[in-house]
Amino acid sequence: MASTSRRWRQMTVWLHVLTSAGWMTLALVLFALLYLAATARDPVTATGATAMAHYLDVALLAPLGNASAATGIMLGLGTQWGLIHHRWVLAKFAITLVQLYAGVFLLSPTLDATGDAPGAGPPPGLLLGTVAMASAIAFQAWLSVVKPGGKTRWSRDRRTGRPVRLPTAAPWVFAGAVLAPAADIAVGTALGFPSPFLSLIVVGVAVGVRRRTLRAARALAVTPGLG
Repeated sequence: MASTSRRWRQMTVWLHVLTSAGWMTLALVLFALLYLAATARDPVTATGATAMAHYLDVALLAPLGNASAATGIMLGLGTQWGLIHHRWVLAKFAITLVQLYAGVFLLSPTLDATGDAPGAGPPPGLLLGTVAMASAIAFQAWLSVVKPGGKTRWSRDRRTGRPVRLPTAAPWVFAGAVLAPAADIAVGTALGFPSPFLSLIVVGVAVGVRRRTLRAARALAVTPGLG
């Protein structure tokens, strides 16, 4: 079972790295296309570049971003790193949430509106947003390598003061972390728009499993004769 869990965990790491690199690459591609649209003297070229940026945003960037976020969160929920117990992991988690919000509620709608107005160049904020997104992913990669900052106050149990020991999740948790994003990408491709529904379900289940496991471990630690 340990070897099975390790293989699925490695697959989750591989998928996370792959989709994160794709997410950053697509953000830079969008910047190049939007810059072309903003500087092109030919309206046809500007409109075509904006249309291509919109297509890549829906068809590739959003699915890769969703998969990168889901696998990263699952790695936190399924390993001893956690999501809030180490400062560098917490920083990555917070940045990911900001990226998802900015991409879904700010950048994509602005790109849609730009595509609906032929001849109008993309606003400067849209170009800056794509650069910021790529830079944030690069910074997260640096955090993963250096792991700065030490542990947070949540790394110790508030009642006992003991370090919180985070267990490694069962193999099926990591299997879900791999299969759910892959299925979401396939479904989204068929539907024509991103659909991270399975990934959200798997993340929700993993949160529930982690909470039950920690509650059980905490109860065992404070039981007389077993602490």
